Amino acid sequence: MINWLIGVFVNTVLLMAIDGYFDSIQFSGIGAAFIASMILSILNIVVRPVLILLTLPVTILTLGLFLFVINAITLLMTAALMGNAFEIDGFGTALLASIVLSFFHLLVQKAIIEPLLQK
Repeated sequence: MINWLIGVFVNTVLLMAIDGYFDSIQFSGIGAAFIASMILSILNIVVRPVLILLTLPVTILTLGLFLFVINAITLLMTAALMGNAFEIDGFGTALLASIVLSFFHLLVQKAIIEPLLQK
């Protein structure tokens, strides 16, 4: 449970940073980013495995790069569920944001969170 909450907090911070970097991504506030992070986390637990299973041949052919497309789809689903509180202008923006989000989440996880949890 604590790992999930840490992941939600990290995603919230990263989503706010992405909001500041990309003009085509808009949050109505920090609360919206936190709720979007929770929804994204739930979608990653429930929907993402189904999408991975359904697109397994494509994912294998692209050596796993299609997972970024799946991440973009879950990000767009989150924006659709949030309504006006979280807006993404298009799939290209969602794809780029998912790549940035995945990279920095991995970086924070490996460089900061895991060493702290091991102590």
